[in-house]
Amino acid sequence: MKKIVIASNNPGKLREFEQMLAPLDIEIIPQSQLGIPETGEPHATFVENALAKARHASRLSGMPAFADDSGICVAALGGEPGVHSARFADGPPPGAAGVRDDQDQRNNEKLIALLKDRRDRRAHYYCVIVLMRHGEDPEPLIVEGRWHGEVIDTPRGANGFGYDPYFRLPEFNRTAAELAPEEKNAASHRGKALAALLARLRAARVIGNE
Repeated sequence: MKKIVIASNNPGKLREFEQMLAPLDIEIIPQSQLGIPETGEPHATFVENALAKARHASRLSGMPAFADDSGICVAALGGEPGVHSARFADGPPPGAAGVRDDQDQRNNEKLIALLKDRRDRRAHYYCVIVLMRHGEDPEPLIVEGRWHGEVIDTPRGANGFGYDPYFRLPEFNRTAAELAPEEKNAASHRGKALAALLARLRAARVIGNE
């Protein structure tokens, strides 16, 4: 497994995955480099969406592919935004100029408005990663990670993306957006899920112990 396609066009996710996978002797190829369009995420669960994205990229590329589906789940909102995290607030269609940053802002504004006067601010980020070794893989590798914190009203920090400026980590007394990239990658939901995936691959001797 010398090449793996990442089934994402999210620049923040791509940046984090590339940083975490840099020590491995594996070429990471964003699906956009192969002309593979994003597929829909219509499912009610993170794992179904990740499976759909990984299968789509693997079938069209003819290569192993992995995808994550992730989001923030807020206790006071019954787990919302959950799988709807990326498009929690209404906005322009995907592909519009500047849509990613604008969408993040609208999502955060909606979340904070819904939590107004709520005392319970507990939340966690959730990530599931699915690796398909080929497009019809009957035994995809599936791993997950969680990162617990709380939602605050005032954004802090300039790193990260999405809900990170509003997601405070009690153990750091900082938001996810205030962490250095290496700190976030070591502690985050995505970092935990990816570490679990690499452990599975090493146990199966698919990759070495770099």
